[in-house]
Amino acid sequence: MFDRRLVQYFDWGLLGLTLLLGIFGLIILYSAVTAGTPDPQKILCLKQLIWFCVGLVVMVASFLFDYKILDRWSLPFYIICVLLLIAVLLLGKYAGGSRRWLVLGPVSIQPSELVKIAVIIVVARYYSKVVNTIGLSVRELVYPVVVTIIPFVLIVSQPDLGTALLVAVIVASMTVFVKIDRRALICIIATAATALPLVWFFFLKTYQKKRILTFLNPDRDPLGAGYHIIQSKIAIGSGMIFGKGYLKGTQNSLEFLPEQHTDFIFSVLAEEWGFVGALVLLLLFLMLIVWGLNVAQGCREPFGTLLAVGVTAMIFWQVFINLGMVMGLMPVVGVPLPLISYGGSSVVTMMMCVGLLLNVSMRRFMIE
Repeated sequence: MFDRRLVQYFDWGLLGLTLLLGIFGLIILYSAVTAGTPDPQKILCLKQLIWFCVGLVVMVASFLFDYKILDRWSLPFYIICVLLLIAVLLLGKYAGGSRRWLVLGPVSIQPSELVKIAVIIVVARYYSKVVNTIGLSVRELVYPVVVTIIPFVLIVSQPDLGTALLVAVIVASMTVFVKIDRRALICIIATAATALPLVWFFFLKTYQKKRILTFLNPDRDPLGAGYHIIQSKIAIGSGMIFGKGYLKGTQNSLEFLPEQHTDFIFSVLAEEWGFVGALVLLLLFLMLIVWGLNVAQGCREPFGTLLAVGVTAMIFWQVFINLGMVMGLMPVVGVPLPLISYGGSSVVTMMMCVGLLLNVSMRRFMIE
């Protein structure tokens, strides 16, 4: 029987904020793909609009069922996503120097986006069973480490270091939230300190090392690896306070700004809308993140709380890494700006995350 409280407690504010960000993203994307180009790629805007509509359907589907069902289906969903990552390595489309997409008829999907949600759900389920006031021990951290390492290695093999690191920091954020004991913390720090040199010399590819070195000094290769960061910083700085005006950004229209519709779309916004426009977008993201934390705080059972924390951590870290990347504060790792950057898999995944937040929010006052 339908419970009227689901409508009463529906989070219309969160829904409105998400729609506002999505519309904002479509407006910025239109400029990124049309301003000053002799052959405007308006088809990308149409595709993004279609994906946004698909995302709305997915979002609705994500809050119609009781999120507690995910407790039972978390592991099968995780296994399916891992199998999709393996399929990408074997059958995936090769583009831009990596294999990240599976072609399914007329559409291409990026399984690494779905994996982020799968890891959040499976880790939330585990932590909700073992959480305690003392803190998690080293033995209790083995399971989350294993379920993180498997997709991490598969995503790095594509190669896509940015998304792999994103999966790791999301789980780390959830782990800090549930608390770990001092011995486990010391063990993690010691392991990380030992692993870093090994990762640098034996696991990082040449271009990945070059990106890190370029981040430390962009001028060491201004026409190569440092070109992205330099042009992005020029675009952001030239926007000044109020920007050059919509569709009037020179770095964008003259095509000096690379990947302007995906990873560096914030630079387009900052050049055309200036500091004021960039600040508005940051405030919208801040509201979304605070809203997500409020949903987690208001939930009355551990699984829902951890699910909301994981989803909010995912949104926060994607925004943080993307903005740090385009402003030259972090290496270029190819992480899209949520709901703003072009990309069907990214938009649908983010809408699914919002749907899960809505799911937890509208049921947080219902206790069985």
